[in-house]
Amino acid sequence: MEIQRVGSQPSAVGPADWFTGTVRIDPLFGAAAPARAAGNAVTFEPGARTAWHTHPLGQTLIVTFGVGRVQREGGPVEEVRPGDVVWFEPGEKHWHGASPSTAMTHIAIQEALDGKAVEWMEQVSDQQYRAQASAG
Repeated sequence: MEIQRVGSQPSAVGPADWFTGTVRIDPLFGAAAPARAAGNAVTFEPGARTAWHTHPLGQTLIVTFGVGRVQREGGPVEEVRPGDVVWFEPGEKHWHGASPSTAMTHIAIQEALDGKAVEWMEQVSDQQYRAQASAG
């Protein structure tokens, strides 16, 4: 058994290669072998978002604060709010982040396959981000 205390792992700033805007990542739990699941609380300041990316085993987002946006490749930009749970299929290209005027925090849970949990791709353009969000 292992117990991790809240705040025992330092926060990190979301790297500019993976995020646009200001993003803080607070580790919640790691993927200690033989487990593959890891979780982070991710806070996006207004207008901040991830780059396009995929997860080899999928990803679950649980929105805990604010208003955000999510988009699957080829789909509409959708609005998410506290209590919403978003599931991205394995290999599904997507992005997520805060609305233009409101910060957003979500818990992100994903599993690693062969030690890799995410594949980062190109940045989300301002035009893609500003597309009209539909309420989900």
